[in-house]
Amino acid sequence: MKRVFDVVASSALIVLTSPIVALAAAAVVLGSRGPAFHRGTRVGRDGRRFEMIKLRTMQVGAESHGPAITAQGDPRINAVGRVLRRTKIDEIPQLINVVRGEMSLVGPRPEAPEFVAHYTPDQRKVLSVRPGVTGPAALAFIDEEELLPEGDTAEHYLRAVMPRKLELDLEYVRTATFGGDLRILGQTAVAVLSRLLRRRAR
Repeated sequence: MKRVFDVVASSALIVLTSPIVALAAAAVVLGSRGPAFHRGTRVGRDGRRFEMIKLRTMQVGAESHGPAITAQGDPRINAVGRVLRRTKIDEIPQLINVVRGEMSLVGPRPEAPEFVAHYTPDQRKVLSVRPGVTGPAALAFIDEEELLPEGDTAEHYLRAVMPRKLELDLEYVRTATFGGDLRILGQTAVAVLSRLLRRRAR
C-alpha cells in the first residue's frame, strides 16, 4: 500500500511541479556557474548508498570547502539557492528518488555516509526502512540551518542535533502506519506554508 501510494503520488507531483522545477533550474543555471541539479551520496535502506537529487543551491565544489551540513549564512550557498532552500523547492526532485524506490514520501531523512558512520547499532535501525522526503525529524527540524552555529557546524550537529533526530525517526520506524504517513504529509504542507508566510511577514 505504502509503495503504491509513493509511486502514484510522486508521479503525479512530478508532473504538477514540473513548471516550477523548470523555472527554478533555469534560475540556478543563470545565477551561478554549474549544473542545475546536484546529486549527493546518501545512505538508504539496509545501508545501500544512492544519489539523492536536489536542485543545486551551493557553489560548484562546495563539498571540498566545508562540512557536509550547512548553517544559516553559509557563504557556499548561492543567491538563488537561499530562495530555493527557504521555499523547499530544491527538495522537489527527490520525488524521482521515490519513484525509483530509493526513497519514500515519508520516512527518516537520509544522511551522508560520514554521519551514518557515527550511528550506534540501535540507531542503525532507521536504515531498516526507505528514507523519506519528509518525516517526524524533518518536521521537527524544518529550520535546522537556523539552529546550527557557524564554525563548528558538523560537531554541533553530531553532538546535539543528530541524536535527537534519530530518536524521532526510531520512534517512527517502530510505530509507522499509512494513516500516520498521510498525517505527516499534511503537517509538512502546513509547516512549509507557515514558514513561507512567516518569512514574508518579516
